[in-house]
Amino acid sequence: MEKLILTTRDHVSITAHLFLPEKSNQKLLLINSATGVKQQVYFSFARFFSENGFTVITYDYRGIGLSKPKVMRGFNASMRIWGSQDYQALTDYIQINFNDYEKYCLGHSVGALILGMNKDSEIFEEFFFVGTQNAFVGNLKFKTKIEAYLGFGIAQPLTTALLGYFPGNWFGLGESLPKNCASDWRSLILNRKSTNSLLEKVDDYSKNLTQKVFVIRAEDDVWLTEKGVKSLLNDTYPNLKPTYRLVKTAESEKGEIGHVNFFRSYNKNLWNIILNELI
Repeated sequence: MEKLILTTRDHVSITAHLFLPEKSNQKLLLINSATGVKQQVYFSFARFFSENGFTVITYDYRGIGLSKPKVMRGFNASMRIWGSQDYQALTDYIQINFNDYEKYCLGHSVGALILGMNKDSEIFEEFFFVGTQNAFVGNLKFKTKIEAYLGFGIAQPLTTALLGYFPGNWFGLGESLPKNCASDWRSLILNRKSTNSLLEKVDDYSKNLTQKVFVIRAEDDVWLTEKGVKSLLNDTYPNLKPTYRLVKTAESEKGEIGHVNFFRSYNKNLWNIILNELI
């Protein structure tokens, strides 16, 4: 594992890690993280694929993990910037250093939503979507709808206004987020257009993407619904060619997958679902 410091086109430093295999199969996998999830969560998963011949890259968006500033209040970041600048820095690096490789991208949650913000998403042979959807509250189940309205309609904007950033850890929602990242997340939940509401505010390349996409949804992910997943593929990425895979809790050795735990080492057996698609 090699640490990388990449500089975005708007001159912000992003911390990434490169996992190099002992014997390369000339295939590269980029992992776009979920909201507020540090790249370390994906390290075991990355090592697994590296041991199987893949070159793997993980990274933290600005404002998260190793790409976090000393002071969060007033820090300029948004999900739109994650897609148009931070993810762009990774595709720039890949094209310079691994241009002759077969390239694949895994988007976990928001990591799939930002693909349409970068023209260079076209470099990837195939995408893998894990735990991602158009998260509009109307697509959610009743209990989760109530939590979403209370959390994103009241608690999130109040705490963000008070602190100048969103303390996601207070609510069990991962890392704290810069103010505008929290605002974009709120739009994903409360705006009927969801992902498309963010794409309208940046250069939108979502309709240019025509690759295959392997879409994984966990049976026990309470924040995800089939309706939301299908909405993302039909309304945001209509030209991708999806294959859907529902992962049952019985397939997990702990009987636990949820929104993040697909990537935990105790679910290592599930990683073959993706590996078998790539070999």
